[in-house]
Amino acid sequence: MNLIKQGDGLTLLDEVEDQSIQTIYFDPPFNTQKVWTLSPDDETGFSDIWESNQTYIDFIEPLIKKCKKKLKKGGSFFFHISAEEMLIPQMICNKHFKRVQPIFWKRSRSKNNTKSKLGTSIDVIFWCSADKKPKFNMVYQELDSYYAENSYKNKDERGNYALGHIVYTPTQRTKKEDRLYTYTHDGFTYAPETGWRTSKEKLAELISDNRIHFPKNPVGKRTVLPSGVYTSLTPLTSEQIKELKVKAESRPYKKIYKHESKGKPCMDLWDDIHSIAMGSEKRT
Repeated sequence: MNLIKQGDGLTLLDEVEDQSIQTIYFDPPFNTQKVWTLSPDDETGFSDIWESNQTYIDFIEPLIKKCKKKLKKGGSFFFHISAEEMLIPQMICNKHFKRVQPIFWKRSRSKNNTKSKLGTSIDVIFWCSADKKPKFNMVYQELDSYYAENSYKNKDERGNYALGHIVYTPTQRTKKEDRLYTYTHDGFTYAPETGWRTSKEKLAELISDNRIHFPKNPVGKRTVLPSGVYTSLTPLTSEQIKELKVKAESRPYKKIYKHESKGKPCMDLWDDIHSIAMGSEKRT
């Protein structure tokens, strides 16, 4: 449905069926305490002056509450605000949504007209959802040229590849028992204390397809599992895992092939989309 409605948002939202919209983009006044016009010669614009922060809250919060009701299950609500005024919107979004992730948009390059403060170039877009896992389709960006040139230095019969983590780092340690297991390859038992990023079934599939990079000379303890107590594929407790320590350089990695790469997964910092300048013919 391609339809534009103009009027009071609070009233117009009543005409929209509950749980019928997948995505809502909310770009309200920013609480800048200024009057905005298209140009000195064109007074078309709006006043963004508020008596207090509470007055501003009273304006935007009822709209957010109504918008939330219109979202489908797994739907997303995007709240666009300037970085200078992000505190109040973030507090309101955290109040009404289970999941709130800020996206930092570098909307312009450096400025040469700032004199008494740091130049402003960042807007914040809060991605909100009433569900912890909203509908999401990954967007990929072009690989960084330096990364593309220097990361795919390993090579096998399939092609050049980079190394991707298949073992959690110490700061990402998992508590899932099904990820705390051992795996024996070429006489060496891998038993990462931090856990594996994949199930042992999936790991076996990757190894079978030659998609796991193993170190040539692993450092650590060889297979020392007592016979009859547990096998190398049996899930272990955290205490048992501690008995088998492997240094970082002995970790296996997943092979990330250059010719199979879709690009760099989009991050929460957007620095490749610039805003359209005031007066541009592209503005609507």
